[in-house]
Amino acid sequence: MMADNANTENTEAQTEVPAVATTPSEAADNQSPAQAGDGNARQGQGQGRGRGRGGNREGGGPGGGDRGRGRGGRDNNRGGRQEEDDGIIEKLVHINRVSKTVKGGKRFGFAALVVVGDGQGRVGFGHGKAREVPEAITKATAAARKKMIRVSLKEGRTLHHDGNGRFGAGKVTLRSAPPGTGIIAGGPMRAVFESLGVADVVTKSVGTSNPYNMIRATFDALSEQTSPKSVAQRRGKKVADLLGRGGSSAAEAEADAAALTE
Repeated sequence: MMADNANTENTEAQTEVPAVATTPSEAADNQSPAQAGDGNARQGQGQGRGRGRGGNREGGGPGGGDRGRGRGGRDNNRGGRQEEDDGIIEKLVHINRVSKTVKGGKRFGFAALVVVGDGQGRVGFGHGKAREVPEAITKATAAARKKMIRVSLKEGRTLHHDGNGRFGAGKVTLRSAPPGTGIIAGGPMRAVFESLGVADVVTKSVGTSNPYNMIRATFDALSEQTSPKSVAQRRGKKVADLLGRGGSSAAEAEADAAALTE
């Protein structure tokens, strides 16, 4: 009888279910020091792997950071092509892919031609080269802003007089036009007059169709534009005296002189 009771107690001791920890603190208390050290090492190993992979994806690891910053820079350049808030009009005239032959092969890049203006008598052009299109446009825009010139306009809509310009094999002719004519120009020349703020003009390009030479010839003709006010100041006369030599009366000359604007 006593032997049966002893066997029953041993069986109950063997089938006793171990206690399950319900909280992390209880689990740590139940673990032995060796098990705790092993678990911490594995946990630290897992965290290190997770951080390394996440860093590479988001730009935190070696190489990943450069890639992340590079993408952000390109996106910022794309956004910078839009018109800024200072009222400057930017027009992209031409993009050309260029190549440079080096020892290992060819390196390709892009050249951009940009025209900028404020729409009120100031205009400029510039070109830039870079390995990517947005960077080339940014360089060309910065160069164009530094080389802006002022052109005197008649009534703020057209040129004061006809003019001719030439650069290399490019020849252009500019003529003032009455109201309602519009911009009669094609190619790169239209971008120049739209940025300048001219509403009525008639132009003709003869010779080369290279956009760079056409732009330079157009600026050569615009640089020779003068207003009656500047001519009168240079000659020491009144504007009415210059306008009255075409057979008009003195009253009409005075009215025309008062209506002229720079």
